[in-house]
Amino acid sequence: MASEFLTNKQIKSLKEHKYSAEGSSIFESFMQIYWRWLVEQIPMTWAPNTITLIGLIINVVSTLILIAYSPDGIQEAPRWVYMFCAVGLFIYQSLDAIDGKQARRTNSNTPLGELFDHGCDSLSTVFVMLGCCISLKLGQNPMILMFEMCLSVFCFYMAHWTTYVTGILKFGKIDVTEGQFTVIFIYTLCAISPGFFDNKLPIFGTPLRYLCVGFSMLPSFYFIYKSSYVILQGGVGKNKSTVAGSSTIFPIIPIGLVITLQVIIATKTSIYLDQPCLYLISFGLVASKITNSLVVAHMTKSEMHLLDWSLVGPMMLFMNQYFNSTILEGFLLWTVCIYSAQDWIRYSINICTEICSHLNIYCFDITKKPDQTDQSSNGRKPK
Repeated sequence: MASEFLTNKQIKSLKEHKYSAEGSSIFESFMQIYWRWLVEQIPMTWAPNTITLIGLIINVVSTLILIAYSPDGIQEAPRWVYMFCAVGLFIYQSLDAIDGKQARRTNSNTPLGELFDHGCDSLSTVFVMLGCCISLKLGQNPMILMFEMCLSVFCFYMAHWTTYVTGILKFGKIDVTEGQFTVIFIYTLCAISPGFFDNKLPIFGTPLRYLCVGFSMLPSFYFIYKSSYVILQGGVGKNKSTVAGSSTIFPIIPIGLVITLQVIIATKTSIYLDQPCLYLISFGLVASKITNSLVVAHMTKSEMHLLDWSLVGPMMLFMNQYFNSTILEGFLLWTVCIYSAQDWIRYSINICTEICSHLNIYCFDITKKPDQTDQSSNGRKPK
C-alpha cells in the first residue's frame, strides 16, 4: 500500500523506535498503587488504544456540556455539570495511565500505542484547560483566558519539542498528573459552590480566580525556561541536531504561527469576544494537530514540516479580517472549527491506518491480526 503521509524511510524508523522516558512526578508514585489495581480489572481482550479513546471521549464530552452552559466563560453551570467534569477528568486520567500497562500486560506494545496516547493527550490538553478556565469564569477577562490557553498548549508542545531534541520524554516533580488533580479540585469546588472563585482575597480584594492564574504561571514559566535551556544546548543528533538530524530551533515556527495568528485576530476583531470558547477550540485543534505532527517526526526520526494544512483555518480568519471581507465572522468561525476538526480526525485516522497496515495490526483489536493474503488481494485496510 502506498503511503500518503509516511515514507518508507519513516516507516522503517518507526518500527525501530523505542519509547524512552525518565523522571516521575510527586503524585505519580502514590497513584501507581491504584493504577496497578485498576489495570487488573480490565479484560485481557481490551486493546490499549480502546482504553485511551474511551477516556478521551468521556473527557471531551463532559467539557462540551460545560461549554454549552457557559459558551462565554462567564455564566455559571449547574452543579452536576462541574461534578461530571471532575469525574470525567478523573476517569480520563485513570484510563490514560493504564493504557501502557495494559499493552505490557497483553504483550501488545507497538509504536502506534505511544503515538495514539500522545495524540489523544494533545487534544485533551485543550479541553481540560478550557474547562478549567470556564469554571474559574476567566471569560470575564478574555485576554487572560486566551493567555492561559496559549500557555497550556505551548507547554505541552515544548515537552514533545524537547523529546524531539533529546530523544527522551522527561517528567518533572510537578507534571501532568499534578495539573490534572488541580483541575479536578477546581471542578469539585465549583460543584459545591459555583461562585466560589468570585470570592475576593482579604486586603487585596482580588478574586480567587486570579490567584489560580498566578499559581499556574509559576510552574509553567519554569518549565518553559528549563525546556528552552535543554533545546538551546543542542540535541543528540549530528552536530547537536534533533533525533532527525534537523535544526533544534525550527519547531518554534509552526506553533509560533498558530499562537501569533490567534492573538492578532483576537485583538483586531470582535470574533473572539463574541464566541470565545468556539474560537479557542478552533485554534486548539490546530495546535493539537501540529503537536501530533511533531510527535510523528520524533518517532519516525524525520524532519518536521514547518507549514501544515491545519493552518488554512487560521489563515482564512486572518485574510477575512485583513481584506475587510463581507463573510460573516460567526459563520466563518464555525467553518474554521469544522475544517480544523475534520483535518485533525482525517490526519489521525490516516496515520493510524498506515501504521496498522505496515505493522500488520489492528488499532482497536489485539485478539487477531489482519490477514495479509486478504490485504494483498483486495486492498483491505486494517481497522
